[in-house]
Amino acid sequence: MTRIRSARIVDDAVQGGHGVAAFNVIHLETAEALAAAADETGLPLIMQLSHNCVRFHNDQLAPIGQAMIDIAAAATAPIAVHLDHCESVELAKAAIDLGFDSVMYDGSVLPVADNIANTIQVVEYAHAAGVSVEAELGEIGGKGAHTPGVRTNPAEAKQFVADTGVDLLAVAVGSEHAMVQRTARLDMALISELHHAAGVPLVLHGSSGVPDDEIQRAITAGMTKINVSTHLNSHFTRGIRDYLTNHPQVVDSRKYLAAGRAALQAEAARLQRVLHDPTLASSPQE
Repeated sequence: MTRIRSARIVDDAVQGGHGVAAFNVIHLETAEALAAAADETGLPLIMQLSHNCVRFHNDQLAPIGQAMIDIAAAATAPIAVHLDHCESVELAKAAIDLGFDSVMYDGSVLPVADNIANTIQVVEYAHAAGVSVEAELGEIGGKGAHTPGVRTNPAEAKQFVADTGVDLLAVAVGSEHAMVQRTARLDMALISELHHAAGVPLVLHGSSGVPDDEIQRAITAGMTKINVSTHLNSHFTRGIRDYLTNHPQVVDSRKYLAAGRAALQAEAARLQRVLHDPTLASSPQE
């Protein structure tokens, strides 16, 4: 199947009442594993690259970004490519020019007026290219000055969407970034309020620390795009550790990277199914 816009994946999810898997790419092997998982399940996927990961790749967007685009285009499943937590208007524009299907502009550390002004710039540039924009009002717990107790105010969310024209809104409802234990509990009543107030699909960041059944309840309450990175990275790393433990003499990095890639693929496919069907019973993987 050819590439698909993020907006199409999200709109279909809203209509179908299911979640959208939005999984982060760290390097080429991650992208390959995620595309293979999508092909295995036949379910749509948003592959996303964070601004921090661009920094890891020597502040060069094009090499890893173009690889993601090419891998998505070669897949049989519908895959979109997204720039996540972008803190630069210029980088957001560069991703749009490269061919990304959506971008998230993250001005949450800025004064609200500056966040709004910059977000509007990105929205205008993106919409002219047929690209959708996600944004964030205030920080998700675990980012910057915010604590896990921070929550998005529904009235402020509604106003922010009206002021900026964004297509998706990332909200703080109890999750944190970079959690390695899946123990977070979400504010389901707030999700429902935000779902009705914002008027655009909601995005859950920090989903790695949220158990399967809690994510499924959040989808039922009104959450749509579910971002996962740390949880999948842990499976990739565990696959490599297990391989090196069992093959201590190996020096060919392709062998242990292949083991990590396979471990990530398996968990990504399982999690895709969980997000696509909020009624599906699952066996949560640590």
